[in-house]
Amino acid sequence: MAVEYRVSMANPKLKSVTKTPQGSNLTARRKPATAVNTAYSLAEREEIFRRFAVQRPEPRGELEHTNPFTLVVAVALSAQATDVGVNKATRALFRIADTPEKMLDLGEERLRDYIKTIGLYRNKAKNVIALSQMLIEQFGGKVPETRDELVKLPGVGRKTANVVLSMAFGQATMAVDTHIFRIANRIRLAPGKTPDEVEARLMKVIPKHYLYHAHHWLILHGRYTCKARRPECERCIIADLCKSAEKSWDVPAPLVELPPQVIGEAVE
Repeated sequence: MAVEYRVSMANPKLKSVTKTPQGSNLTARRKPATAVNTAYSLAEREEIFRRFAVQRPEPRGELEHTNPFTLVVAVALSAQATDVGVNKATRALFRIADTPEKMLDLGEERLRDYIKTIGLYRNKAKNVIALSQMLIEQFGGKVPETRDELVKLPGVGRKTANVVLSMAFGQATMAVDTHIFRIANRIRLAPGKTPDEVEARLMKVIPKHYLYHAHHWLILHGRYTCKARRPECERCIIADLCKSAEKSWDVPAPLVELPPQVIGEAVE
């Protein structure tokens, strides 16, 4: 007790030391700086993505494109639209305008005719022409390979930039669309209030060796199994691991490799 008295007298801020239970460790009780908000242990996260990898060894995005430029355009057009709808509109477009120069030659009015079946097509046409102009004037007609440069392009936000970095340049990114945002919150893998918050948490909780394909695995899982209106838990390969309050099935579906994807092939 004499030692505790001298410490507290020498530094009044340490008075609480005298109240600490014997053998306790204050530092150990603090939340680790690397802790992340997820309902799953590391072993469970490893198993989740191992199964996704078995089911879809080489997942791909479902937007048709021929090069980084057409990918930027396709992703920008896909905002508030389906990939299927965008693909139908861009197949003919990309045959005649697959570079920024050709897109400028096409012009905004004719571009609108190609994409008028897509929501918000007038504003999107303006953005596509403007980003084509910027690519020529500031980037030599080439799509930049950094997020900071990509988000400067008209109509290109963080999600679009992440998709391009992943699909065109092979970078491990996490583009949080409506599917991923829903999945991350629904199954409590990386809950967050905003897409940026979910993105940051997913980048921490997903095992690094699975990170490159994780974006597509989660999108496809949300699109075809963990659907918005009614998740098809009976068809889910992680049903036994899932911690969603909406879960209606506990037995995982058979873990088999799915047939190769057809949608998303590059345009011939």
